[in-house]
Amino acid sequence: MTRTPPLARTTNRRIRRLLVVALLVVLAVITAALGCQMSESSSSSAVSPLNTLRSEHRGKPGEADGVVPDGMTIFDDAIPAVANLDPDLLKAFRQAATDAAHDGIEFYVNSGWRSPEYQNQLLREAVSKYGSEDEAARWVATAATSPHVSGDAVDVGRSDATEWLSEHGAEYGLCQIYRNEPWHYELRTNAIDRDCPRMYADPTHDPRIQQ
Repeated sequence: MTRTPPLARTTNRRIRRLLVVALLVVLAVITAALGCQMSESSSSSAVSPLNTLRSEHRGKPGEADGVVPDGMTIFDDAIPAVANLDPDLLKAFRQAATDAAHDGIEFYVNSGWRSPEYQNQLLREAVSKYGSEDEAARWVATAATSPHVSGDAVDVGRSDATEWLSEHGAEYGLCQIYRNEPWHYELRTNAIDRDCPRMYADPTHDPRIQQ
């Protein structure tokens, strides 16, 4: 049997040790590089507008955000969607609703005041439904421009109420603003003497929404 000389054995052990050390160094470099990439990716994702919008309101919006339970009327102060409306708008609506009741008409509220988070969710849903931001803008404004967020608009439920308002709303300063939204009413006090202004085709034609 041939024996390996002691010097050769020592050299082989040194070579193996150097190879192991070199391998560990390479693995350490690769691990550090991957860690940096993941950190940069995470940081970039965290500040992206999409993630910012998603993180604004992680929970499902509720009554505190302006969601309206079924069957609520303009007299239901217990819900923020009504309680947070502009006082003059609310007063005009209640005056109109009181008179409409004599004709057997009740003013149900589909939507009133909304929180910015709720408005942004509705906008995201509209983009998903209509397929683009441009088309969604014909139906839902941003939180920065929506009159619902400022408490200056009411979406009236049921067709008999909107028909009544279409005929009598100007007497109370209540006007339909958008031709494509017969349920959306805002306060225009000049309408009491001059009738309601000409309607916009949809929100994209409203200078307030274009800001």
